[in-house]
Formats: sequence, C-alpha cells, structure tokens
Amino acid sequence: MKLAQAADLLEQQGASPFRVTAYRRASETVSRLSRDIRELAGTEGSAGLIKLPNIGKGIASAIQELLTTGSWAQLERLRGTLDPVQLFQTVPGIGPKIAEQIHEALHIDTLEALEAAAWGGRLETVRGMGGRRITGIRNALTALLGKTRRPPRLAAGMEPPVITILEVDAEYRRQAKQGSLPLIAPRRFNPDGMAWLPVLHSHRDDWHYTLLYSNTARAHELKRTHDWVVVYFYNDHHQEGQCTVVTETRGPLTGQRVVRGRELECRDYYTAENRNNPAP
Repeated sequence: MKLAQAADLLEQQGASPFRVTAYRRASETVSRLSRDIRELAGTEGSAGLIKLPNIGKGIASAIQELLTTGSWAQLERLRGTLDPVQLFQTVPGIGPKIAEQIHEALHIDTLEALEAAAWGGRLETVRGMGGRRITGIRNALTALLGKTRRPPRLAAGMEPPVITILEVDAEYRRQAKQGSLPLIAPRRFNPDGMAWLPVLHSHRDDWHYTLLYSNTARAHELKRTHDWVVVYFYNDHHQEGQCTVVTETRGPLTGQRVVRGRELECRDYYTAENRNNPAP
C-alpha cells in the first residue's frame, strides 16, 4: 500500500514521528476494510473516507488522488521520481514545450497547483498562453480533478511567515552543506541515477515543511541547483502551498535570500532586522 510506502520513506528521511505514524495507521485502516476502497470513494467521496478511523482530510485527498490518477505526487516527490513536465502533458492542450515553460516559469509540480495558476492569473504570464488555451486547460483540469477536489489553496497572507520560510531554508542549506541530510535520486536530469538531492522535513508552529534543491532545467542551465530551494508546506487543516527561495542577484536585496513572489515582505523583514541589529 502506497500509504505504508510513504510512511517508510518519511521515516528514512527523518520526518516527524507523528506524521509517519499517521500514514501507518491510515494504511492499516485501509488494509482492514471489508469494503472495496474504490467503491467507497466513488459513492461517498472524501466525506466517506474521512469517516474511517485514522483518515483525515489530507490522507483522504491522497487516497482520492491515487484512485483517480493512479499516482500520488507527494510519494513520487519523496522517491525523487516526480516529473512535473511529463505530468502536465497529460492535460489536453499542453505539449512538451509548454509543459517545460510552465514548470520553469511558475515553479509548480502538481495538477492542483496548475489549476490554481490557471484560475489565479499566473498561467497568463507563461509564454504561449492565450485566453483560448487557458480556457481549455481550465476545463480539462476540472474534468481531471473533479474527483480529487481539495480545499482551496492558500490565499495571499495565509502562507507561513516569510521569516519562518527563510529560517527553514537556512536550516536546509546548512545541513545539506554538512552532508547530514538523506539523499534521493531524482529522475530528471540524472542519467546515472545518483542519489545527490538532499531532502529535509521540518515542523515549525502549525506547519510541516519539505525542502529540496530545485531540479529544473533552468536551475541546471544557470548552475543554481544548489542555490534555489523549493519549499513545500502544509498544515493539519490540509492547507498547502509551495515557494522557491533564491539568492537575489539584483536590486536592493542583492545577496540576500528571498522568497520568490514575496520580495516586498522579504525587504520589510531585512529592513526591520537591520534596524534592530545595526552594524557596529
């Protein structure tokens, strides 16, 4: 069962024992069901799954994703086998070139994130994306994700604080440099199958974090794979999101770590930090 596989991988990668236990208990619940899980999900949806012991909103959503698509992005990410470019090509209207451009421009890797970008206006910023194509992608995603509908992604202002994201970014880069993190072997841009990509699982306040170096074509092209850090986060209410932290190369924040898309908040944070800790 893939829930048990996720628990094993999380344990190997040093994730919270509570998170590991949650997946193990959910796996046991599913394995002991007298009723076929596919039938239950098909007739009662996520609400029926959540009624089961040890199945919360997040795990119910994962089960729905597995049953509907045959895969689970979170598990593939833990294994290092997630290929967003290939995934996006399963959506009618998206070919290899556009899929690569979406991944590079928006730093997203799931169909749910793609749907949010399609409705939130971000997809319009990708080259080659006109109104008719975006409408077609929206309709296709509605059909694909109709059975795996998740709660709305986080609105602006509801994400974890910038200061916390920068703290876990610093923790990740420090431990990666020390060689103290587990390594996974990503499928993309890794013809030799080497385990080189460090992964960190961290928990702060109400948020769970998973951090990995960016393994995109652009990061490799610019030789920034060990600078760009992708941060995935979710809480126990299954609100989730992701962002990328980079070292700024231009403007007033040059040389500072910034969260892409939240540069103004980063500027305010560094301004306040400098005010509170003036140089001697």
